[in-house]
Amino acid sequence: MGATKWSTAFGAAGLVLVAVAASATAQGRTPHAHLAGRVVLTNTDNGRTVPASSGGDVEIRLTHSRERGLTYTWTAPESGNSAVLAHASDATYPSGDATAVFHSASAGAATISAQRHCVPDPGNLCPLLVETWKVTIEVK
Repeated sequence: MGATKWSTAFGAAGLVLVAVAASATAQGRTPHAHLAGRVVLTNTDNGRTVPASSGGDVEIRLTHSRERGLTYTWTAPESGNSAVLAHASDATYPSGDATAVFHSASAGAATISAQRHCVPDPGNLCPLLVETWKVTIEVK
C-alpha cells in the first residue's frame, strides 16, 4: 500500500475517533466515562446521577486546583452505602489530587462524596468553607 493510501486510512480512523468523542461529549458524558465495565468520574461529574453495572467498578479521579496563592485539595472519596459500592482502594497525593475505586457489589443506589479544602501559601488566608463533591451511582 502506498504512503497516500496509508495516510488516508489513518486520517479516516482519526475522524471516526473524533466523531465518537464529540458524540459522547454532546450527550453530557466524557469520552472516557465507560471503559470496559468501569465508570470513570472526575471533578466535572459533581452532582450527577450515573448508572453502573453490577460487578463493575467505579473509579473517581479528583484533581486539585490552584488560584491566587491557594491550593484546593481533596479528601479520599467515600461510599455512602458499602453494600452497593464496596471500597476497593483510595489514595490522596501531595499535590492535592485524590482517587478511589469502588466495586459495584449489588443493585441499588449509593452516593460517593469527597471534600475540597483550602491550603494557603505563606502570607495568604483561605476562605472559611468546605466544598463537597458528590455523585449518585445507580447500580443495576
